[in-house]
Amino acid sequence: MFSTKANAIFQDVIATYHKINTVDQPFTNKYDKSDLLEHLLYRKCWIDTVQWHYEDIIRDPQIDPVAALTLKRKIDASNQDRTDMVEYIDSYFLEKYSDVTSKENATINTESPAWGVDRLSILALKVYHMEEEANRKDATDAHRAACQTKFDILLEQRVDLSTAIDTLLEDISNGDKYMKVYKQMKMYNDDELNPVLRGLK
Repeated sequence: MFSTKANAIFQDVIATYHKINTVDQPFTNKYDKSDLLEHLLYRKCWIDTVQWHYEDIIRDPQIDPVAALTLKRKIDASNQDRTDMVEYIDSYFLEKYSDVTSKENATINTESPAWGVDRLSILALKVYHMEEEANRKDATDAHRAACQTKFDILLEQRVDLSTAIDTLLEDISNGDKYMKVYKQMKMYNDDELNPVLRGLK
């Protein structure tokens, strides 16, 4: 199953990141481009993991304003990388299923497979960090119990989301669903579409 592979890669990425546990550590993809899907999934989750920690850092109420602005730029760039990776993963699936003839009554899904993968990657981070909180030695019993309840729900959510993604891919491969991917329509990064950037030209 695709989700079994994806979840294993995501857990590996997150564990690898936390060995050094700093946003500035170098990135090395364990998969080369001959294993294209694994390569993309590994890179995707690494981007999400670094951004998760960027988001923690920027919420420090004592952060230096100049450092916060620099970090905000990094978060913006990370968001762009994240969206790019989603499109790369969808391109992989489009190629994989390019020979499938959709049935006459085939329907389109509310989201493409890669956006489901995006949610699965973020969910892996939630699972990891909620488990940490559920086992925190310096936390109260009430905190650990509340986090354990949330952790159990996240595990159930991962099963449901994994099943939904696998079902979608199977439906696409059988012609019961078809893929239609809309490329980025972001406006705030575009010099012509963002009125603030346009005014600086």
